[in-house]
Amino acid sequence: MNIALVQMVSSQQVDASLKTAETLMTDAAKAQPVAIFLPENFPALGSEDPHEIGLREQDSSGPVRSFLAEMAQRLDCWIFAGTLPTVTRPDGSRVEPGKVRAASLVIDTRGKEVARYDKIHMFDVDVADNHGAYRESNTFEHGADVVLVDSPCGRVGMSVCYDIRFSELYLQLFKAGAELLTIPSAFTETTGAAHFELLMRARAVESFAYTVAACQGGVHDSGRRTYGHSMVVDPWGEVVVRAGLGEQVLSAEIDLEQVKRRRQNMPVLQQRKL
Repeated sequence: MNIALVQMVSSQQVDASLKTAETLMTDAAKAQPVAIFLPENFPALGSEDPHEIGLREQDSSGPVRSFLAEMAQRLDCWIFAGTLPTVTRPDGSRVEPGKVRAASLVIDTRGKEVARYDKIHMFDVDVADNHGAYRESNTFEHGADVVLVDSPCGRVGMSVCYDIRFSELYLQLFKAGAELLTIPSAFTETTGAAHFELLMRARAVESFAYTVAACQGGVHDSGRRTYGHSMVVDPWGEVVVRAGLGEQVLSAEIDLEQVKRRRQNMPVLQQRKL
């Protein structure tokens, strides 16, 4: 089966980002993928007020969520929608005052939201780049739930960007039967160049699963610089397809029989001792 990845250089402005996303997704749909994957923060990256965006996205009637529903129906494919900010938790309760959740939504061809994962691990680090200190927890409330969804591209385990450094999450997804791991990202130039491919391949090999990361990649109007290099890695750790920098669309073939074969030949899950 065929999937498509959309790499973006999202604006701080939602309207501009959605216009770009629409163009790129329409182009991606020409290959007739069963699913399109979007990057982390696809509606806005570096926004001065994510909370204001999140207030508008507290339910499925929000402008970004409505856009996703309309695109899924129009393009007749599932959308794994990176992340968008929202002031509500999955149970409908409100997040901490002044904060948002980074919600990763899955939309089916009817335009229905069929799954939601909230980013668990916050990017609170110091990086030797033009931004310096990143403190996501000042703005975002972390999620807590491990989420999988059955989709046309298999059983998908959900995660976001900085999650990739925490292998215990992926072990839980592996144990729950994930065949494909989605990791929408906005890696910094510095950390991405050092570790992104290494981590993508490691997560694929340890689970004998596909890893799929649609990324932000370029110089943003906020001044942020993201690494790009969206990629798909197969269950043997081989890079199937990889982007460079800038806005672009990738397509890749997914063979779930390879997942099954690798796990049968090397049954590491059953052999675990710790």
